[in-house]
Amino acid sequence: MTVVLESVQAIDDKLSNRYIALDPGGYWLIYLERDARLICVKHFANDINEQGLAVDPETGEVIPCKGVVERKPTIILQARTAKELCVKLFESEETYPITMLNHAAYLGRELVRAEIALMNGTDYIQD
Repeated sequence: MTVVLESVQAIDDKLSNRYIALDPGGYWLIYLERDARLICVKHFANDINEQGLAVDPETGEVIPCKGVVERKPTIILQARTAKELCVKLFESEETYPITMLNHAAYLGRELVRAEIALMNGTDYIQD
């Protein structure tokens, strides 16, 4: 069983390192509010420059992938389950800035991972 799990993890690790085009609609940070038992998302607007990098629409500066970046979210949502949050994002009358199907699929996968971490009391690190 351990070999199978390691094999599955290797597949996911490889896929996590593939090239993906950035969503011009912006990006979402997923986090947990453990005391309230909530899955939360914050949306941040971005533009995409000629090199395909996300830039702050106000300053034009490249948004780094690592490190601390002080930006104000444009949207904050919370829900008790991944499904509840997905319904808010994709099925409500509100239109949220998700413009690419692969980004929507990614968010769904990550929200399920976040829910599992919330239920199990384990750490959640967004891929």
